[in-house]
Amino acid sequence: MLGSQYAEMNRIEKNDRDPAGQLVCADLSALCTRHARQNRSVKILATAGDSTLYPGALPRTHLKAPALPLLALSYLAFISLGLPDTVIGVAWPSIRDRFGLSQAGLGAVLTVGVVGYAVSSILAGRIVVRFGVGRLLAASSAFVAVGLFGYASASRWAQFVPMAAVIGLGSGAIDASLNGWAARHIPVRHVNWLHACWSVGATAGPAMMTAVLAHGASYQVGYVLLACALGAMALAFAATRRAWEDDGAAGGTGVLHAGAAEALRTGRVWLQIILFFIYTGLEAGTGQWCFTVLREARGLDIEAAGAWTAGYWGSILAGRVVLGFVVDRAGPDRLLRGATVTALAGAVLFASSGGPLGRLGLVLLGASLAPMFPTLMSRTPARVGHHLAPHSVGFQVGAATLGSAAVPALFGLLAAAAGIRTIGAAVAVVALILLALHEGLLAATRRTPTSRVPRPASSSPTGRPDRAAPFVSNSSRPTPL
Repeated sequence: MLGSQYAEMNRIEKNDRDPAGQLVCADLSALCTRHARQNRSVKILATAGDSTLYPGALPRTHLKAPALPLLALSYLAFISLGLPDTVIGVAWPSIRDRFGLSQAGLGAVLTVGVVGYAVSSILAGRIVVRFGVGRLLAASSAFVAVGLFGYASASRWAQFVPMAAVIGLGSGAIDASLNGWAARHIPVRHVNWLHACWSVGATAGPAMMTAVLAHGASYQVGYVLLACALGAMALAFAATRRAWEDDGAAGGTGVLHAGAAEALRTGRVWLQIILFFIYTGLEAGTGQWCFTVLREARGLDIEAAGAWTAGYWGSILAGRVVLGFVVDRAGPDRLLRGATVTALAGAVLFASSGGPLGRLGLVLLGASLAPMFPTLMSRTPARVGHHLAPHSVGFQVGAATLGSAAVPALFGLLAAAAGIRTIGAAVAVVALILLALHEGLLAATRRTPTSRVPRPASSSPTGRPDRAAPFVSNSSRPTPL
């Protein structure tokens, strides 16, 4: 069987090279499809990516931005994704009074929403492989619109809470599928700007709900407006559903998608999952507790503590906009390494100084965290392979959701046990873990996969595998770190 694979690969390599000497992607995709239909266990272990990280990988392909209408729709999609995420905090007093609840009721809504978000993001890779990105985006946006309308129309608390699960299921799938599509099709600078657009939506949603309530209308009106916005996005996704599908050009190669089980057997996938859990936990934990630390442990008044908290979140938005112009010039891995170092420096300043230097450290921490999520996400296909990327992205979004809930909760337990002042030190420790994990991921992705089967020596004048050709493996074992 391997002999026939080699023969067919050599036929393609001799006859189907472009002027630059690289394999024609359509023929490679066809070869993979034929072997898959014959139930042969063939994997492309090195896909288009950074050849310095993957010895034997295809030369690095620089992604070009898609057509302007699709790019504009992706920006609008990230704004719409952020719109409902932060509205509940503004609407909660009105919801609480309407249903006669205690403050603990908000925890029930948030918990149900987080569970739905995590479940759908983890399953999104499998759904994308089966139904495509466009259909999933359209259906998920419709889910969110239905859930928001359910918030507006619920007459009992028992009707309101399940709508959080509907919104979470839809939002998690949108998040995972959009990030996966962006990682495969959009240059990393645009991915940073897309996530800045999420921040725009997360800011605009509460502002819209505040305006509705300030004009004497009920929170139901605000949720109806949000439902209309998400419904419009669902229609736009449905109308453009074919434009979102992979055509074999993403990343420079056509590959078969592996199963979720194979992704979970891959060490680099697990490193990315843990990294996203820690990163979002650090970002959310710092953002949720910094006001309390500044106000109760360091004696700032409400206005000053609020201003520095806003400065932390604002630095994340500004950092994504500014660093989007820098990332292509500096390189994504170099930018991420520098960001983890400066994040640790900012966290140490915040932990060690109760004066202006500590507050500047808080802003430095936010600016350093700004490029982490979008740039890590955009590097996923190159680090784990395009065949594993849909599942890996979904797992990463799920881990990020859980981390944003678990780490702040752990900070709270620490504060209850040892005092609010210990949160600063905890922030520094988590920042150190983030740096160590990223360095470990860089080291792991520089190692040569050992489960590959090299080409015959005669296929290369030097007797070594041609760097322009992928490696073919008939092993079902997971790709090692």
